[in-house]
Amino acid sequence: MGCGPCLHLGASRNRRRHSPVVTRATVGCEALITSSWGIWATLACVGASALHMERSKWGKGFNAALLATVLGLVVSNLNIVPAHAPHIYGVVNSYLLPLAVPLLLFSGNLSRVLSTGRLLGSFLCATFSTVAGTMIASMLVPLTSLGADGHMVAAALTARHIGGSINYVAVTELLGVSAGARMAGLAADDVIVTLYFIALYTLAKRSGSGEENDGEQPSSVADGETQATDRIADPTISVIDGATAIGISALLCAAGSAIAQSIGYKGGSVAIITLLTVLFATFAPSSFLTPGMIASGESLGAILLQIFFASVGASGSLSVVVQTAPWLFAWSAVAVATHLIGVLVFEKLFGFPRRETCLSSNANIGGPTTAAGMAAAFNWTDMIVPSILIGILGYTIGTPIGVFMSPCIAKVFAWRMGLFSV
Repeated sequence: MGCGPCLHLGASRNRRRHSPVVTRATVGCEALITSSWGIWATLACVGASALHMERSKWGKGFNAALLATVLGLVVSNLNIVPAHAPHIYGVVNSYLLPLAVPLLLFSGNLSRVLSTGRLLGSFLCATFSTVAGTMIASMLVPLTSLGADGHMVAAALTARHIGGSINYVAVTELLGVSAGARMAGLAADDVIVTLYFIALYTLAKRSGSGEENDGEQPSSVADGETQATDRIADPTISVIDGATAIGISALLCAAGSAIAQSIGYKGGSVAIITLLTVLFATFAPSSFLTPGMIASGESLGAILLQIFFASVGASGSLSVVVQTAPWLFAWSAVAVATHLIGVLVFEKLFGFPRRETCLSSNANIGGPTTAAGMAAAFNWTDMIVPSILIGILGYTIGTPIGVFMSPCIAKVFAWRMGLFSV
């Protein structure tokens, strides 16, 4: 019998000693919605609601991924849906998420990245600044409140600050981060990234580059992202293009999963699927990758990701956020601030124009859509496509760099806590 909406914040002192991440007790308190279809409907509605909220007046300062995660956390902690539903959340993680990866990366033709010229160099400098930010943040703010998940969440955030949320998800899946820690890291980082965008747009406005703006005033951050989304999404999306995109995506997922299993790469299917997709996007004939199919894939992939982020929030615990948020906020703030300082230093050293500095940084921290959104907002029309291309490069390299950084961060954390001698 249900006990109505309630918050589950309890865990035994003994369990906390083994894992600082607190889980929710479910004894005697059944969720209001327990049927499979009911949970699926809730996740779908949460994902769709987040997309609508992102376009609202008050929701423009946030992205749909953050809103879906927070809404999922709310409906779960109010006990509307259960936090533990492996028959649903497991399907999302094992099938919907991998299927979304190729759908979002069909435009990842790496041969086109070379055409971005100096912007590519600025992007690589921004990536180096992200790695430097990770190491400094890890020395100053060891994420001990997350226990064994601490260095893995930091590595996943590094991947996100190079590519995007999809890289964060891939690294957490590959490293086996617990659901609660994964959700807490994403939610805290989203807040810091929102503040980062405000600072970045302020820097861009102060660039004093009237010629590049053509005398037009930039629109807001969210308006820019919406313009970019509208530019990327082809209005001629068709059923046949969507069906083709799903079919090819499923084939890539099947191949990536089979390769990961054959080589014993546990949890690495998403990383291999990403690699296969980029290779396919780079070398496949143009007849396979039409603009309509790419646009259809991006739209379908975005929908699947919204359901995924809703499930991330639903499987999380408010107690985890309360317990770990201060440290995660601090870690992300130091990492992102160091990144921003680094890109400005490289701007002075190599003479990058301010708009290239801002776009390459945006492509790192936000991804291709937000970078193209900034270019559209400031009327840098000649930089929209290059911004998308370097953002896709971030998707490609973010996951392997994040995985590589994980043991390095673990050593820094251990050294910081006096458990490791350099």
